Amino acid sequence: MKFCSECAHPVSLSIPEGDNRPRYVCANCDAIHYQNPKMVVGSIPVWEEDGQLQVLLCKRAIEPRLGYWTLPAGFMENDETTSDAAERETVEEAGANIELGPLFSLLNVQRVHQVHLFYLARLRDLDFAPGIESLDVQMFTEAQIPWDDLAFPTIRATLELFFADRVKIREGGSYGFHTGDITRPMARVDAE
Repeated sequence: MKFCSECAHPVSLSIPEGDNRPRYVCANCDAIHYQNPKMVVGSIPVWEEDGQLQVLLCKRAIEPRLGYWTLPAGFMENDETTSDAAERETVEEAGANIELGPLFSLLNVQRVHQVHLFYLARLRDLDFAPGIESLDVQMFTEAQIPWDDLAFPTIRATLELFFADRVKIREGGSYGFHTGDITRPMARVDAE
């Protein structure tokens, strides 16, 4: 941040009185500009038929990670709940009609100042299509998941937790609620 959004004067990084962290402060109007983590919210849309479960993934049409696979997810907007954001992102990226279930995972990605939330979701039908931010949208069984081509560590972690819970469900258990910290960076993409 270089300029105050209140008065347009330059800001500087300092610790305001009574605070314990550096903040952008305007010396002209004394405005303190707090910067907080962004919420990334999405869903795990599934379809189960004849005992076979498939997960809907989107191939990214935008950077970062253009051409890599992801669950439908994106930044939460003002004036919406986390469940609203999960449903909206699923429609925007996959054109999919879902019945949203409970919150499944909450993953902190401290190095990029984000918190990622994923809800369980059931596809109401198989009428889906790529949105403007997706090159492709496809259904995958666990064995078909393109594990080496997943866009982000949070997607991999969420899918791993999801399929681990599926094993528990077959043994009479249920889905859990999972929290964690993602500390590993994204895999590097080398130029060809």
